[in-house]
Amino acid sequence: MLVQSSRFRLLFPPIQKRIPSSLSFSVASSAMDSASPSMLFLCGKSSTESEIAKSLKINDTLNLPNGGKVSALLQSEINTFRFGEDAFNVDLFLNSLTTKRFGRFLIWSPLLPSTHDIVSHNFCELPVGTVCVADTQFKGRGRSKNAWESPRGCLMFSFTLQMEDGKTVPLVQYVVSLAVTEAIKDVCDRNGFPFIDVRIKWPNDLYLNGLKVGGILCTSTYKSKKFNVSSGIGFNVGNEKPTTCLNTVLKELSTTPNEFRREDITAAFFNKFEMLYDIFINQGFQTLEELYYRTWLHSGQRVIVQEKNEDRVVENVVTIQGLTSSGYLLAIGDDNQMCELHPDGNSFDFFKGLVRRKLE
Repeated sequence: MLVQSSRFRLLFPPIQKRIPSSLSFSVASSAMDSASPSMLFLCGKSSTESEIAKSLKINDTLNLPNGGKVSALLQSEINTFRFGEDAFNVDLFLNSLTTKRFGRFLIWSPLLPSTHDIVSHNFCELPVGTVCVADTQFKGRGRSKNAWESPRGCLMFSFTLQMEDGKTVPLVQYVVSLAVTEAIKDVCDRNGFPFIDVRIKWPNDLYLNGLKVGGILCTSTYKSKKFNVSSGIGFNVGNEKPTTCLNTVLKELSTTPNEFRREDITAAFFNKFEMLYDIFINQGFQTLEELYYRTWLHSGQRVIVQEKNEDRVVENVVTIQGLTSSGYLLAIGDDNQMCELHPDGNSFDFFKGLVRRKLE
């Protein structure tokens, strides 16, 4: 039975500190008000992707929602402009990429309203696996239409994938989250960095030392019997405000002046994601669950479920066990009753607004 009025709260210490809903500070208002077309540099790993870039430029195919204009340029034209030293290094990213599908066609922009808008609005014009990276974006969005305004130093990218089984679409955000944490581990290992323990807060947030440092946004549309999925990632790499970032924590742990580079993390992400995604599609998410549970924050977490029964509120303690096959939280009550916890859609924090569904 679905109890619409139920909610739950943490019983033992909370897993997060209270932070602003926007991950990062916004850019200057002058950039937000700019009517100039957004520059998109179309780049490819191989000659195949480079030919796609030329075609998109010649046909003037790409645009933004609501009639927003873009200026499409080729990778060879990057050096004709003067960008700062902290601009995304396209060559470094592509040279570190070992994938066969994902990330091989890159759209880079120094300033965009939203990377997610680029890939989702132009989905059918782009090869599947296209990634869009921006140095700064000023109209990014998170879950439930929350603003995601990010400054330089924050890694922001969105990419495309296509799926046929609608039952698996809600689970892909977990694969994306896992690929981010695995990519950071990989960069640490390859560069001799200290271990940085980035964890997953269900369903789509990334935490470091109790603070939110990143988030995942996956959206989809159904067309021609396929789900066109756009997945966006925002992660604090070099911007320490308003919470913390990878490089701040690395400085605290390391005696040498090491830094994470956005290009290394992005390439490592796609290298990991392609492997994990293939396992997910061919063998199911259950194959990845053990690794996912080692990375998330919730195993054994006890919460109080509040359910309204006529004029009184009844509280029951449940313990999170894992995920159900549909991707919601699986919990067990002290009465050994299994239940499924999922959002009621009215709360920003999933752990302050969930509905309990009893499982037979």
